[in-house]
Amino acid sequence: MGSQENLPINYVNWYEAYAFCIWDGGFLPSEAEWEYAAAGGSDQRKYPWGAQDPGGACQYAVYNSCYSAGGIGPVGGAAPVGAAMAGAGRWGQLDLAGEVFEWNLDGYGTYANPCTDCTQVTLLNSYRVVRGGACWEAAEAIVPTYRLQWAPNDRGVSMDGYGLRCARIP
Repeated sequence: MGSQENLPINYVNWYEAYAFCIWDGGFLPSEAEWEYAAAGGSDQRKYPWGAQDPGGACQYAVYNSCYSAGGIGPVGGAAPVGAAMAGAGRWGQLDLAGEVFEWNLDGYGTYANPCTDCTQVTLLNSYRVVRGGACWEAAEAIVPTYRLQWAPNDRGVSMDGYGLRCARIP
């Protein structure tokens, strides 16, 4: 086991994230699925853990360069997976806010909210959606509704790159 085995998967492009999730027995979540999990479903939480301000000590999320103990990047990088234990989502998921941006299945387009069967899979030549914020982002980027677009072959240009989260059918 290497010294970075417990860090999030990062610097992957959309195609690699998509393929990895299939290989791992899951799937890359749609933007709506990702947001549903991060907002706690019908709870519509401000943050994955609730309404509590994320603070600056990385207890809820690794963001705003709060982690500097050997994570990804020279200072303020991503922490080991699950380090922000107080930030657990409604169903126990960790790291839905901060750490690394996570690829979603969707092409970037107008986001319908509320959403009913609205995955943007027809936008094959478009940018893809990333969600979740990153270890260097400010608090406004770690809310469930924050979204960005990036080229699907991009791995990320920041100190943390883009990562992934595989979804599974319960």
